Amino acid sequence: MKKHILNRRIRLASVALAASVAFTVGSAQAQDKGTVHLSYVEWASTVASTNVMKVVLENAGFDVKTSSLSAAAMWQSVATGDTDGFLAGWLPITHEDYYAKLKDQVVDAGASLQGAKLGMVVPAYTEADSIADMNDYVDSFDGKITGIDPGAGVMRLTEKVIEDYDLDYDLVSGSGATMTAALKTAINNEEDIAVTGWAPHWMLARWDLKFLDDPKGTYGGDEGIHTIVRKGLKEDMPEAYAILDAFEWNNEQMGEVMLMQEQGDDPYEEAKKWVEDNQDIVQEWLPES
Repeated sequence: MKKHILNRRIRLASVALAASVAFTVGSAQAQDKGTVHLSYVEWASTVASTNVMKVVLENAGFDVKTSSLSAAAMWQSVATGDTDGFLAGWLPITHEDYYAKLKDQVVDAGASLQGAKLGMVVPAYTEADSIADMNDYVDSFDGKITGIDPGAGVMRLTEKVIEDYDLDYDLVSGSGATMTAALKTAINNEEDIAVTGWAPHWMLARWDLKFLDDPKGTYGGDEGIHTIVRKGLKEDMPEAYAILDAFEWNNEQMGEVMLMQEQGDDPYEEAKKWVEDNQDIVQEWLPES
């Protein structure tokens, strides 16, 4: 009996030692790979992609730091090398000003998602169907368009929309969260509201909404959401760059993550669940080695 207990203790000690060694080696490997610093804006689409990429890079052995910034500061941080990259470059229209100014100081790693769009979004029950008709419904919309943060490209384009269509509206800035909160309140009260919208976004899955027609094409057509990284990242961290460069998904996949994060408590934890459940997609982003 004593010999049996002794052997069991030896086996348990061996398992504990092996686990300790494995953890130490794994931590050392992660430390050796260094830290990837991602910047992002508090937009639902960007929170989704940034947290998914954070999980993927961590699983590959990197430490990952994230910083929430304004759109202008996000672009500038990569241009100066203060952060390594971001997953929110809306091109060719939304961020055309930032890109034109900084394109020689950053690297465009390509689009992670195609078919994104911007526009004026209203509840489906709203009588207006076109931006060109909005002046007929000024009182219904209370003479305002509910927007997000002032530095966002969709805000710049909406200001141009107001000018191009000679709209008698004020553009009210805020954040993605305040915009969706105002949208929720209006829908609950069956009131009209016009918001600066974009797809993909979880609000399109949650509520019955529509984009108003844009006959002048001020908002532009379909766009791509590009991964933008700092110069030198490919040479400094080739594996991290390869993962960021290969990152690509579609509207449905991003929408699924956004909805999970909107309904959950922690965007990072929801991203971890999605990564665990979608390894077939994630494996396509990883280097063959």
